Order: sequence, then C-alpha cells, then structure tokens
Amino acid sequence: MEKAVEFKHVTKSYGDVQAVRDLSFVIERGKLVTLLGPSGCGKTTTLRLIAGLEMATAGSIFIGGKEVTRLSASDRDVSMVFQSYALFPHMTVMQNVSYGLTMSRLSKEEVSEKALEGLELVSLSGFGERLPSELSGGQQQRVAVARALVLEPEVLLFDEPLSNLDAKLRRRVREEIRELQQKLELTTVYVTHDQEEALAASDRIFVMNEAVIDQEGTPRQLSEEPVNLFVADFIGDANIVKAQILKIDCINADVDIGGIRANLPHLGLVSGEVSVAIRPQSICLSQSGLENSIPGTILKAIYLGGHIEYTVDCILGELFVIDNQVEIKHNLDTAVFITLRARGVSLIPES
Repeated sequence: MEKAVEFKHVTKSYGDVQAVRDLSFVIERGKLVTLLGPSGCGKTTTLRLIAGLEMATAGSIFIGGKEVTRLSASDRDVSMVFQSYALFPHMTVMQNVSYGLTMSRLSKEEVSEKALEGLELVSLSGFGERLPSELSGGQQQRVAVARALVLEPEVLLFDEPLSNLDAKLRRRVREEIRELQQKLELTTVYVTHDQEEALAASDRIFVMNEAVIDQEGTPRQLSEEPVNLFVADFIGDANIVKAQILKIDCINADVDIGGIRANLPHLGLVSGEVSVAIRPQSICLSQSGLENSIPGTILKAIYLGGHIEYTVDCILGELFVIDNQVEIKHNLDTAVFITLRARGVSLIPES
C-alpha cells in the first residue's frame, strides 16, 4: 500500500483541552477517505493538521512519505476546498481559478491553459468571465474545486463542502466530486457530519468521537460491523435492543432477539445479555405469522415517496422501520409480524 498521508501518535491541544488525541492512521494514495463525526469530535482539527493550518502539539505527520509536521501550509503539497468556497468576489471565475498559479513560475500562457483545463474538468468551460455572484451555489463550489485541482496537489482536502447547498444539489455535487476523484485518482480527505454523504462518497471512513477515531473501515463494514454503541447509532439509523446469546461456536453466536433467533458473528462476546443493532431496512413486516417472527403493532406510518417509515411497538420496544414496499401499506393500530433479514443485524461489542 502506497501511503499518501500518515499520522503517528498525533495530538493537538489548546491549553488543557485535547482537540485530537494520539491519532495514528494511514490514508492510501488515490483513495477518498472521510472524517465523520458529530460537532466537536476533532475531524476539522485533523483536516487542518493535514493542511498545515494547525500545528501538532505532539506526534508526526507525513505527506507522500515526507515528514511535514513543522512545515507551514504553503510548504505542503495539499489544496483545500473550504465550506464557504472562499472565492474572491471581485475576480472573475478565470482569475479565481488562476490565482494560485500566478505565484508559480509558469508563464501567463501556461497559467491560462491550466485554468481552462481546470474549468473543463468541472464542466464550467465558457464561464471564465463571470463573477462568482453570477453563479449558482453548485457552480461556485465547482470553481473552488477547479482552483484546488489546477495546483495538482498530492492531497485534496474538503471541509464540509456541501453544507451550504440544498438537498437535491448536495446529491448532484457529491456525485460530481466522487466521479472527478476517481477519474483523476486523487487522494482526497473529506470532512462531514452527514452520514449519508460519507457512506455514498467514501472508499473508507474514519468515525471520530471525543478526539479519537472510534472505528475505521469501508462504508459497508461500518454499517454492518460497528465496534461499539456510538458507531452503531451514528452510522445511519439503528434500533439498539437487548438480546440473549444462548450458545457460541468458533465463529458465530446463537442469539435470541425478543423471540427471533439469529446466527451472528460473536465478536468475542460470551453467553448472556448483549446489545444488538438492527438497521431499519433489515426489518420485514407482514400481516401473517411467519416462522421466527414476533408480533407488533403499527404506531406511526409516514409515506415518503420511495419508501414508508414505520414505528412499530413490540416486545423489543418501539422499532423504526424503513419499508420499500410502498404498494403494501400497513395502517395505524394494525397488527403485524416482524422478521429480520440476515444482513444489517449485528452484535455490539462491549466498549
């Protein structure tokens, strides 16, 4: 594995407060890695440490195999796209994209050529003479990306890049960023608090909580194999319920979840009471009793076009259910039977 970014025991303190604590991780070249977590978890500080906008209190930082721990931002081979885009309002799109190149040794013709290539990459050819105020939010975001790309950085950094866009535009720009990253094989570090954004765009996700990384993995690993209660609850929606491990073999555990039997990886747990995470999409509802099911009652039903969200009362408590079978609607206060899919149900290791 070729390392693009590496942290070795990095800590950043502000007085007595540790914003990040003893972080060690590697980001592989050409991958998009998302730092995900709630406000105040340390994700933006980690990004700023990579960028050189903050200096580590302890530990070492490497970019492209070169130690940069004490180098300033201008001496690091990174480019950053800010949440606010940070475009110069009095400059044209072309001038904004060219800005970083004008401080290089390139000729005016070379600067212009590179800027035009950058605009073409983000599908903004022909927009060069416009001012930022004449662009939509999504177009301004693409100008900021083009300005970062023309510098040909070792690592491209995004700080909450979609937070100022509406929901529909967020999805489109997210897809554009991902397609561009894959096309150019850019090492990209992306900060967000939006779980869906992280799951959709990332090769790997670092889930941060209280200044440390709680879990690192692919989107599927984090969703299906959470290492603790925080990750299970933070990555997407999860119903956290109590269950009993009845028997354990070499790999799996026979688990009783309120009367539903499931065979799950035991994750080092022992027989007795445990917590189980159940994804809303992993719960199936039917109006006839099936083998290995438990009864429930519909408390809420919300139609959202492509799916229906239910709240179902049962022996496990109130369960949140996402049902894609919109042609079958269960009415309020009706009895249903609950079964679980094999995927999306996992034991939660003890913290």
